[in-house]
Amino acid sequence: MGNIVAIVGRPNVGKSTLFNRLTKSRQAIVDDVSGTTRDRQYGLAEWCGTEFSVIDTGGWVNKSGDVFELEIKKQVEIAIEEADVILFVVDIQNGLTDLDMQAAKVLRTTKDRPILLVVNKSDTFEMEYGAAEFYSLGLGDPIAISAMNGTNTGDFLDLLVSKFDKNKEIVEKYDDLPKIAIIGRPNAGKSSLINAFLDEERNIVTDIAGTTRDSTYTRYNKFGFDFYLVDTAGIRKKGKVTEDLEYYSVIRSIRAIEDADICVLMIDATRGIESQDMNIFSLIQKNRKGLVVCVNKWDLVEDKDNKAVKTMENAIRERFAPFVDFPIVFTSVISKQRIFKTLEQAKAVFENRQRHIPTNKLNEFFLPLIEAYPPPATKGKYIKVKYVTQLQGPIVPTFIFFANLPQYIKEPYKRFVENKLREQWNFCGMPVQIFFRQK
Repeated sequence: MGNIVAIVGRPNVGKSTLFNRLTKSRQAIVDDVSGTTRDRQYGLAEWCGTEFSVIDTGGWVNKSGDVFELEIKKQVEIAIEEADVILFVVDIQNGLTDLDMQAAKVLRTTKDRPILLVVNKSDTFEMEYGAAEFYSLGLGDPIAISAMNGTNTGDFLDLLVSKFDKNKEIVEKYDDLPKIAIIGRPNAGKSSLINAFLDEERNIVTDIAGTTRDSTYTRYNKFGFDFYLVDTAGIRKKGKVTEDLEYYSVIRSIRAIEDADICVLMIDATRGIESQDMNIFSLIQKNRKGLVVCVNKWDLVEDKDNKAVKTMENAIRERFAPFVDFPIVFTSVISKQRIFKTLEQAKAVFENRQRHIPTNKLNEFFLPLIEAYPPPATKGKYIKVKYVTQLQGPIVPTFIFFANLPQYIKEPYKRFVENKLREQWNFCGMPVQIFFRQK
């Protein structure tokens, strides 16, 4: 089970800069204008072998006093409920503000979640002395860092990782059945799809309560299918969060992606691909899970012809490139059109995930190919690949190419090799890992 870290704080304290530093990306737009981050960002971070998901809550928009307090309270509450560790970010250059005090007040009431008080923008060592004033927030020791230039971020990350619950129950391996999660933006039709599967004869369906928080595994075995459905979408807990469904469902999706083997990403045909879909897709990619894209509400699309399907497919693959080898199914949950096709594809992707290619077959195919199309020579040195093998064990199909100068092999060549591999063997829907190593 992955850990989830939520970054909270008033606008313009550098939450997005910290997010970018943790996820080693430039995903969040950074600007001096307060409230730049409207959309919530989420990404995957890693420190000393521990992976965790990071969520950057959008900046709170400055409204009139009381409304504003509610906003803060709401965001902080969701973070408290769902995240494993909360980073409360304040800004040393502005000092303590009443907004910080208000947020700290809400945070002090949470006993069971570790909270780290991060004093950002401590760009020089002299500035760190100013961190002392934040003791008055009552949230423990302030940690002075600079997300911009990286001062103290190593020590801070050590501390952060130490806060994760080491005894967090690992979801037991029930058996070798595939675990399928249905993921997507709110209102793309996830719940309807799950209900369409589970509608009749509920007695065949058994619920296994999820171990950590509440990923529930529902065993589904009829019509020749047998798998676990990972319940996502936070369908059950609607009480508290009405407005912030989007944020809530995102956190839920992250949990579900981590618990599943295959993700069915639902896209609303009437809305096309939105940035949220791209975000979820990149999360599925980073977690190296199998993928089936399901374009729902296809019955609502006007003037469909054979070209429409092709156009939509091309648009999707274009947006998700360079990973384009995945099945796309067009469904209408309402009329139960092709919903079992979705399951068939998910099952096929799971089989591709377990495909193991004998070493002699790999070498027979690849060695002549690489000899005919060798990697480009670098600095006058020729690269020779001597041997190829697929690793046993990793969840994602992983291939090792042994070469004399692996460090000179660039990304485009790896992509060429991967494309040839996919042409020869079926790994549709699965990411594959290709490594070049020193013999």
